[in-house]
Amino acid sequence: MNRTDDRLIPVLLICAQAAVWPGVPLLRGAVPPASALLVAAMVAGVVTAALVLRRTRPVAALVVVAAACALGAGPLPAGAVAVLGTAGVALALFTVASGRDAFTAVTCVVALAAWQLLQGISLHGLSDRNGLDIVLTALLYAAACGAGLLVRRTRRARRAAEQLLKRAEFERHRLPAVERRRMERELHDVSAHHLTAVVVTAGAALGLRDRRPELAEEALAFAVETGGEVTRALGAVRAPSPSQGSAPSPEERLLDLVAGFRRLDQRVDCEIAPLPEGAVADAAYGIVREALTNVARYAPGAHTRVLCRYGDTRTDVVVTSTRPAAGAVAHGAGLGGGRGQGFLRSRAREAGGTVHSGPTADGGWEVRAELPGRTVAKAEPSTPRAYRAAQVVAAMGLVLQPLLPALVIRAEDVSSGTPSAGGLFALLAAGQAMALLRLGKAPRTAYGMLLGSALLYPVAMAVGDYGGPVLLPPALSLLVTSAALAMGPARIATPRKGRGAVPKSGSAAMTVPHARGGDERPPAHGHVTATLLTVLVHTAAATAAVLDRGTAVPVWAVVAGTAVGATLMGIAAHLVGLRRARRRRHDRLADGERFAAWTEEAVRDAWTERRRIATGLETTVLARTADMVADAQAGRLDATANRAREALAAMRALLDTVRDGETEPGLRPQPTLQALDLLAHQLRSTGRDIEIRVTERVPDRLPIAVDLAAYRAAETVLSAGGEEPATLELDVAKDTLTLTATGVRRAADPAVRERLATRIAAVGGTLTTGPRGTVHLRLPLAVVPDNEETHR
Repeated sequence: MNRTDDRLIPVLLICAQAAVWPGVPLLRGAVPPASALLVAAMVAGVVTAALVLRRTRPVAALVVVAAACALGAGPLPAGAVAVLGTAGVALALFTVASGRDAFTAVTCVVALAAWQLLQGISLHGLSDRNGLDIVLTALLYAAACGAGLLVRRTRRARRAAEQLLKRAEFERHRLPAVERRRMERELHDVSAHHLTAVVVTAGAALGLRDRRPELAEEALAFAVETGGEVTRALGAVRAPSPSQGSAPSPEERLLDLVAGFRRLDQRVDCEIAPLPEGAVADAAYGIVREALTNVARYAPGAHTRVLCRYGDTRTDVVVTSTRPAAGAVAHGAGLGGGRGQGFLRSRAREAGGTVHSGPTADGGWEVRAELPGRTVAKAEPSTPRAYRAAQVVAAMGLVLQPLLPALVIRAEDVSSGTPSAGGLFALLAAGQAMALLRLGKAPRTAYGMLLGSALLYPVAMAVGDYGGPVLLPPALSLLVTSAALAMGPARIATPRKGRGAVPKSGSAAMTVPHARGGDERPPAHGHVTATLLTVLVHTAAATAAVLDRGTAVPVWAVVAGTAVGATLMGIAAHLVGLRRARRRRHDRLADGERFAAWTEEAVRDAWTERRRIATGLETTVLARTADMVADAQAGRLDATANRAREALAAMRALLDTVRDGETEPGLRPQPTLQALDLLAHQLRSTGRDIEIRVTERVPDRLPIAVDLAAYRAAETVLSAGGEEPATLELDVAKDTLTLTATGVRRAADPAVRERLATRIAAVGGTLTTGPRGTVHLRLPLAVVPDNEETHR
């Protein structure tokens, strides 16, 4: 239900309240007085208005609803505000928990429950031993608060997943252009330095051949040496290393940028944290460059501070400059085109962030940008301690408001005898409510508190001389524990295959160790254990309560009846928990498949660009460079100069082709291990910490089947990683290519293992998963000829 539709909920509550009162009395023939109807209408109007506006001011709406129901409960008969005082307050509390932070939600729950407890004391005193209204109220508020916090956490996780997918989709369209620019830049460097130097040196030697014949030999030796450098440089262009150290990091680029402005006599201090490759790093670089350029234009000599901090939830980029020195002349004040601020905003917006700029208090200028961080989730604004203290003081004031009349008016009614059952039930209910709130962070401790509280209910009934329905307190305790089972952190896990088991698809062996330190026990087993303990403990509690009260029913019948009821409730909660777990797993797998698909498409498009340009290198530039080296070794200076000019012309023609962009779409080549740098760049640009290491034992050329299967397996493993740093190492030992990935916990999921098995089955590879997200893949280099021909 969206935000517009859920405004009808207050209207439905009004209708339900009207059906309870005055609807039921009217059906019985009792007409309420006009004064009561007027008061009820006023209370209903205030509550409805507050609930309609509850999303804009949730805490204020909660206070108004609770106060209106409490004031109306005095002059009105019983049931006149029953629906509004329970469901209305619970709805307002749910809105607080889902829209505000956990501290505010818990404070509201505790304050509201304590306020109603003290109000009940002021109205009825402490002698009411048989009331379970305190327990029911506490459970209702705990359920509403827990549901709100769960919805809030689910929404945040969903937003973070959507932002990650949005970021991955943006990088998917960006990676081919990044690869094209990289190759264009490096090809330009080769043409501008190496080949041009050969042409100039050979031309000078030809012009001075008669006067300085020794220059010819030097030019020929230089051509041979430079030709080898060109070949090596172009080889690096075609297949760069996937390690992060192969290219300048974003941090190094920013430091070089700052150093360049310092050489212009600008006073710049910087504090720059390491950034991942991708849109965030490019946006940060562009923002800092634009800000420093503006300082150099409009405030030369001003002291400038650059701050770039990369965090879990956001990236802060701040460039602050002071007032320029007196008498400083801004020579570049008229050089700007007036588009800088627009470019700043567009860069930040493309990266998923925001940017603000303006003057500082001391007459300087500040540019502040907030970009996505590692988890892509937006950071919640920090709340000052003074505001927290004010919240606590206000809550205590509201709680203590009913206490004074209770002490003055009911002081003579206070009993000094045995404690009441209502007070004991309130303590147990408070403990269970706290357990529900701690369920997400410490599930075992929460389940232990809930089961321990269930065993204490019969004791409270006996000590407090409870005379109400004997099964009601244990049933309420079972309801709370069942709610914990239904919304607890249960996840689906399939039985793990034994050592050396072979999956149905393919021939790859998937081995999962069972030794200590291996994969963690599937959480579904723990959920079943918690369900069985819930049934046993609550059966014992209900049986003890019934036998302590005394009954004519045989003991075995009491045990059987309570066991059946607890079993049905436990099974229902277990099924609800499994359904929620399946839904979460389905959403996670769907997001993972979309992320993997976009990663695969981005790498394939970039790989197509690389192969297109590399084909031009191999057929034109490299061929002419080889001819140049051959002529130089043969001592033909004229031919060497001509070949160098031809290679330079071919390089410039290739650069023009690169600038034109992609050619017409056609069949795209499959990426191999030489595309690992593209895969690492794509994953790093989405905020993931990826490190790929290739040992020297890995040959440059592998069998095609092994090359393709190894890349696909690496892509599957790294795409399944989460927020933890992941490392992939490739090595060759005993004619076997080994891929070892660490920090990929989701690689143990059945769907990921099945995809990995499919990737490596064609080459007879094996898969082994270990502790802490470790995956070992072994691919034999001796491939069956049929498989090799299939991959060709």
